[in-house]
Amino acid sequence: MFIVLPIIVIFILLWIFYYNSLIGKRNQVTNAFSAIDVMLKKRFDLIPNLVEIVKQYTDYEQSTLTKIVELRAKATSGSISDTEKASLDAELSSTVKGLMVNVENYPDLKANTNFLNLQTTWTESEEQIAAARRTYNAVVTDFNNAIMMFPGNLFAGMLSYTPIEVLATAEEERKNISAKELFNR
Repeated sequence: MFIVLPIIVIFILLWIFYYNSLIGKRNQVTNAFSAIDVMLKKRFDLIPNLVEIVKQYTDYEQSTLTKIVELRAKATSGSISDTEKASLDAELSSTVKGLMVNVENYPDLKANTNFLNLQTTWTESEEQIAAARRTYNAVVTDFNNAIMMFPGNLFAGMLSYTPIEVLATAEEERKNISAKELFNR
C-alpha cells in the first residue's frame, strides 16, 4: 500500500501537469493565430483605400483591381476556415505585390502623399504579419513537440490532440524574383 499510493499520486500529478501544459500550448496556438487574424484584418482594411487611390491615378487593368476587391471580400466574409484564410492571404498578397510593382509606371501616383502613406502602412502590415507568422510557427512547433514526444504523446492521445501544420510559404512565393520581368509588364 505504501508503494502503490505514491505511484498513484505521482501519476495523478504527472497527468495534471501534462494536461495543463498541453492545454496551455493549445491556447498559445489559438492566440498566435488570432494575432495573425488581427494583422490580416488591418491589411484587409487598407485595400479599399489602396484600390481607390490607384483607380484615380491610373488606367490600370480593372480585372486586377476587381480581383483584389473580390479576394478581400472573400477573406473577410467570416465563413471560411483558417486554412482557406491563409490561402486567400497568399493569393491576395501576391496580387497586391504585382500592383505595387506596376505603380512604377505612374509617376503621379508614386508622388501622391496618400498613396505613399498607404504604401508605408502596407509594408508595415506585411512585416507585422510576417512576425506573427513566425510566432505562430514557433508555438505550433512547441505544441507539436509536446504532443509527439514521450510521455506527452500518451496524454495527447487521451485528449485526442493531433499535430497542427505550420504556415508555409507557397511555392510560387519562394521563386527568385526577376527584376527584368517585373519592369517589362
